[in-house]
Amino acid sequence: MAARPVTWSAVAKTARGVATTAQHTLTFVGLSALAVIGVLYARPDMAQQLSQVLAPAPAPVMVAQAAAPVDVSGITQAAAPAAASTPAAPALSQDKASASDSRQQRYVTNWLAKRYRVANDATNMLVSTAYVTASETKLDPLLILAVMAIESGLNPFAESPVGAQGLMQVMSKIHHDKFKPLGGTQAALNPVANIRVGAQILKEYVKRGGSVEAGLKKYVGAAAFETDQGYGSKVLAEYRRLKLVASGKHVPTFTRPAPAAPAAAPAAIVADKAAPADAPKAESAPVVPEGEQLALQ
Repeated sequence: MAARPVTWSAVAKTARGVATTAQHTLTFVGLSALAVIGVLYARPDMAQQLSQVLAPAPAPVMVAQAAAPVDVSGITQAAAPAAASTPAAPALSQDKASASDSRQQRYVTNWLAKRYRVANDATNMLVSTAYVTASETKLDPLLILAVMAIESGLNPFAESPVGAQGLMQVMSKIHHDKFKPLGGTQAALNPVANIRVGAQILKEYVKRGGSVEAGLKKYVGAAAFETDQGYGSKVLAEYRRLKLVASGKHVPTFTRPAPAAPAAAPAAIVADKAAPADAPKAESAPVVPEGEQLALQ
């Protein structure tokens, strides 16, 4: 059979058919894409899953690292310098010291509260202040507490006939310069201010006298006299009791009063206590047996 001749009309008809098919196909694909986009917009979880399927994340590359050499003790040589430089040991030491101080303060607080019949909370505040002040002045906190106990019986409002005031019986008129930063002489009955100023004065007197015993003698105003009427012995005895208490040992809260010292011009001693800080000191200080000397911290 002879082939039909190709005419322009046949070609045009075929081209229109192909164009129509392509148009329908594109329309279908576009509508399908819109439908898929709508579904993914409504379902973010499906969009995330599809994204992971189409573009999976690259698998992590595992790089083999050479093992660090191990010494005979089983500690890696690489880790040894790091372990040596860690501040764990000092931190543990500080924690232990803090726990020890807290335990000591608790023992001392309970004992003083019972001995001097002062509320436990108030005693705790006084003991805490004494410890903080002792750290600042480099004195033993138990020495400060012993002076407070003998001077005022832990009464922050005590006042002597010559005007010594507060817990540590400070002559505020004489030592007004030390009270200036703390609010002036009216702060003498403030427990915190009184402890701080009293500790400063005690520290100065101990330095001048060369020993705690000489400092206590000057503190009570007896530096120019032969005897301090037993004041230093009372403070040191209370200090020794507080040391035992702080170590956790049982110490009775009641002690028999010591025999009275021979009277020797108490009026003169009272007058000297009101004297300025640069008053002449005694030529010789009482000697305390070895083991009972108190050193500054």
